[in-house]
Amino acid sequence: MRKDIEIPVVKDVHIAVVKEWNEEFGGYDWNSYIINDLETPIEMVFVVTKGYNTEKKTSLLRHGIGTVEAKSSAKIEMIQEELFAMNNEFAVSFFSEGKLYDKKYIFRKNTINENAFRDLPVMEQRGVLVS
Repeated sequence: MRKDIEIPVVKDVHIAVVKEWNEEFGGYDWNSYIINDLETPIEMVFVVTKGYNTEKKTSLLRHGIGTVEAKSSAKIEMIQEELFAMNNEFAVSFFSEGKLYDKKYIFRKNTINENAFRDLPVMEQRGVLVS
């Protein structure tokens, strides 16, 4: 029965967007990361990203991240600044301690900006965080 199905709640796993210097191109890039602030690794991490607003949407991008160790992070993708005017959605699925977890993280339009920067857990950087 439905009442017997346990749907685990995702805690201490976050998505962050960070502005980083790119030595190769001599400029700044905006990169997204998954942050595992748990005491255990998360495995088979899969992320699907998309951007959308009322007029248009981007293509779906799928990223197989693999394992993200406890108290660490992994890069997902670079985000172009033009997409900040859209909602940016990250659908994350992973296994932890034998259970499947699933959560959608949404950066609402125009919320990715330097004024929204804060200290990020695990990473020694500042960026925009969605939990």
